[in-house]
Amino acid sequence: MVFRKEIQMFGLLFFFLFSVLRLGTHGIQGLSDDNYGSSTCNFPAVFNFGDSNSDTGGISAAFYPIGVPNGETFFGKPSGRACDGRLILDFMAEELGIAYLRAYLDSLGLSSFKTGANFATGGSSIRQPGFSPFHLDVQISQFRQFKARIIDIANSTQGEADLPKPEDFSKALYTFDIGQNDLSYTLQTTSETETRAAIPIILDLFSTAIQQLYSEGARVFWVHNTGPIGCLPSFSKNYKPGDLDKNGCVVRLNEIAQEFNRQLKSKLTQLKANLTGVAFTYVDAYTAKYTLINNAESQGFVDPLDFCCCNRKIVGTPYYGPCAHPEKHISWDATHYTEAANRWVSNYILNGSMSDPPIPISQACHA
Repeated sequence: MVFRKEIQMFGLLFFFLFSVLRLGTHGIQGLSDDNYGSSTCNFPAVFNFGDSNSDTGGISAAFYPIGVPNGETFFGKPSGRACDGRLILDFMAEELGIAYLRAYLDSLGLSSFKTGANFATGGSSIRQPGFSPFHLDVQISQFRQFKARIIDIANSTQGEADLPKPEDFSKALYTFDIGQNDLSYTLQTTSETETRAAIPIILDLFSTAIQQLYSEGARVFWVHNTGPIGCLPSFSKNYKPGDLDKNGCVVRLNEIAQEFNRQLKSKLTQLKANLTGVAFTYVDAYTAKYTLINNAESQGFVDPLDFCCCNRKIVGTPYYGPCAHPEKHISWDATHYTEAANRWVSNYILNGSMSDPPIPISQACHA
């Protein structure tokens, strides 16, 4: 057991050293060859697009409230998040010094939209059909309506509304965490071969969404790749041991996610070449998440396939209610991460060590 822990610690140390070396080489082969500024960007607003990994209340406002025990760790009650506490997007807001992003669909929320809005909703995908009607094209349409109404309000009122200013849209940060459901839905409704074949089509739609935002004045983009879906207990529990790696993750599904990520990065490179004055940051959330899974024990977590809470029965699992110590679990409900895991991942992706170009989120405008 001691020897195993030493091996795990060595693996984690290697990851740290790799991250440092990665910082020194990304400027040569990355999305940008520009010199990186050292000053913060002071984004006046953040606009987020995505699925349940960054949904802060959209699906709850649109259809049904996400109930207990979600939110128990940090908010003390359900907060519209499929998590026991904060999401990566929440830690991102804290890092930037802005309020937690309010869901665009949550018209009864107490917080304002002054520092941005969140268009992400649980189950969303880039392509139709999917698990949710709020696919990316709908989210872009909602953003356009939001922006148009902001401009109209600014032109028709004398006082200062608790909303972004029209000029904030060109200075804002536009963040994305979407694509996981495209792979999940296609895998569940077709085959692995067809899922791979669909990736270019999905990413062409993503490219169109970016260009639509660009036409609306968006210039700074922070894009997360998709995580290791083969490591989600909701998937891995349904596969045989021969299909799994040493961590219990489905190898073939992770390979599909990696292929999606390779093509996503290539698509961002093409967009940067074709759009004037843009700053793209490609965030390797996959590597950060898999590193946590690979080093779960040495980082104080239990088996990454042991999830804390579940509101639906999954064959072969004994969990139907919340666990006593969610802070020791990576998976909250077999599909989403716990706050503890989100915090761990955030520590690596927000400081730039998992990004291309390798700059922290506070300096993303310099990419």
